[in-house]
Amino acid sequence: MTRDTLSDSTAPATRDLVMLHGWGMQSAVWKACQRDLAPGWIPHPIDLPGHGAAAFSNEQPDLWSWTDACLAAAPKRAVWLGWSLGGLIALAAALRAPSRVAGLVLLTATPRFVQATDWTPAMPEATLDQFHGGLADDPSGTLSRFLALQVRGSASARETLRALRQELSDLPAPNPEALSIGLDILADGDLRGRLPDIKCPALWLFGNRDTLTPPGVAERVEMLMPGARTQVIQGAAHAPQLSHPAETATVIADFLASLETTPAPTEASTHV
Repeated sequence: MTRDTLSDSTAPATRDLVMLHGWGMQSAVWKACQRDLAPGWIPHPIDLPGHGAAAFSNEQPDLWSWTDACLAAAPKRAVWLGWSLGGLIALAAALRAPSRVAGLVLLTATPRFVQATDWTPAMPEATLDQFHGGLADDPSGTLSRFLALQVRGSASARETLRALRQELSDLPAPNPEALSIGLDILADGDLRGRLPDIKCPALWLFGNRDTLTPPGVAERVEMLMPGARTQVIQGAAHAPQLSHPAETATVIADFLASLETTPAPTEASTHV
C-alpha cells in the first residue's frame, strides 16, 4: 500500500542523511545501505547512546535525552532514516527540532511498540519483559535472541541473521544499562498523538512478515499522518534493508529523489 501525497511545507534543501540503528545494534549495520545511496547523498550514521562508539551517562534516561544526543551528533539539517528504535528517535527529533529534520524514512518503526486496547498491531508487553529479565543474567544471549526475533518469518531468515551477526561480531557490545533503558523507551514510548504535528515528508517502510512491527501499523499511520507514504515489502521481516536490500534501497532512493529542494523552514524548535 502506498500514499504518494507529500507535505510541501518543509521540503528539504539538504543531501545529508542521518542513519539511526535499532536496539542493541550499532551504526556499522548501515555499511551496505550507504553503498546503495544515490550519488550526492552524504550518510551520517549515528550510534545511539551506549551503543558502538557513543558515550552513555545517567543523564540520558529517556526518549527525549536520547533524541537530544542524536541531534547533537547530527548535521544542522538532514533527512533522518531510523530503523526500529531509531525510527522512534527520528520521530522525536522531528518534534523536538522540526527545522533540522527535512524528511523522515521510518524503517519498520512505529509510534508505539507495545500493544494496547486501541493499538493491537504491536508487540505484546510480555515480549519486552522477557528481554528485560534476560539482560541481567545473560546480556549476550539476550541480544542473540533478539537478533533471531528480528528476522523471524523473513523469506531469507537464515541468510539475514548470518549477515546481521557478521556485521556485529567484531564490535564492542552495547552498554548493559543503555540496553535496559532502550527497552524502557520501547515499552513506554508513545508518539501516536503527536504524528499530526510532524509536517515534513515521511516514508514508512514495513515488512509483511514482521513480528515486532506488524504491517498493520501502516493503516494506522495513514490515519494519523495522512501526508505520509507507506509501503510494505513482501517477504521481509524486521530488517528489510538486510533481507531485501535491492527493494528497500529502490523505495528509499525514489523517496529521496522526490523531495524538492526548497528553502528550509524557519520555525523555531519545539520544546517537549
